[in-house]
Amino acid sequence: MITVHHLDNSRSQRVLWLLEELELPYDIQFYKRDPKTMMAPKSLRAIHPLGKSPVITDTDGNVTLAESGAIIEYLINKYGNGRLAPARDTPEYTRFIYWLHYAEGSAMPPLLLKLIFGMLPKKAPLPFRPLAFLVSKGAQTQLINPQVKLHMDYWERSLSESEWFAGNDFTAADIQMSFPLEAAAARAGATDNRPHVRTFLRRIHDRPSYQRALHRGGAYAYANEGGRPTL
Repeated sequence: MITVHHLDNSRSQRVLWLLEELELPYDIQFYKRDPKTMMAPKSLRAIHPLGKSPVITDTDGNVTLAESGAIIEYLINKYGNGRLAPARDTPEYTRFIYWLHYAEGSAMPPLLLKLIFGMLPKKAPLPFRPLAFLVSKGAQTQLINPQVKLHMDYWERSLSESEWFAGNDFTAADIQMSFPLEAAAARAGATDNRPHVRTFLRRIHDRPSYQRALHRGGAYAYANEGGRPTL
């Protein structure tokens, strides 16, 4: 049996969605963020030393696995039976692998920096908040926002060239790419003047498997193309 160690409003929502797409049975162990730090609770360290989500455990093989991309590859290779991945030795498979790893390796770092620097003024001691605001504004304006825009424009151009990220068939690469696009829609206006990004988000959110994952996983703040909270 597969168990998903699921943190609210996190990347682990993608794993629930994947399991629903594959129609696999699974259990969920729920974890709540610390309301002050917004970090995962320390209890997750009992499952994996880094104490982060997603993590899955699979009693079939006694596997404990972290990292979204690794989890997706494991589940697709073991349980996919050819589903949600292009045939190997095709151009689409090369694109599939690229987007599967690009999502966390390239897309998420600037979005994470935007989140951290956006929080900086509020987290700084009161006497230092004006300085923290200036540092935050300067970093975002000069460094972070241009990088975020570069990636968002890249998504728009890529989705204008094919129906899905790896080609004209929906794959697990689209599941992996969902979180960066959802986060960018909420934090950086990814859908503004980017009709293909908006359409992608609308289409994934309309999938029955996505809706089933929401029902199982609970409230998820990025569950529509505008990034507005739902459920």
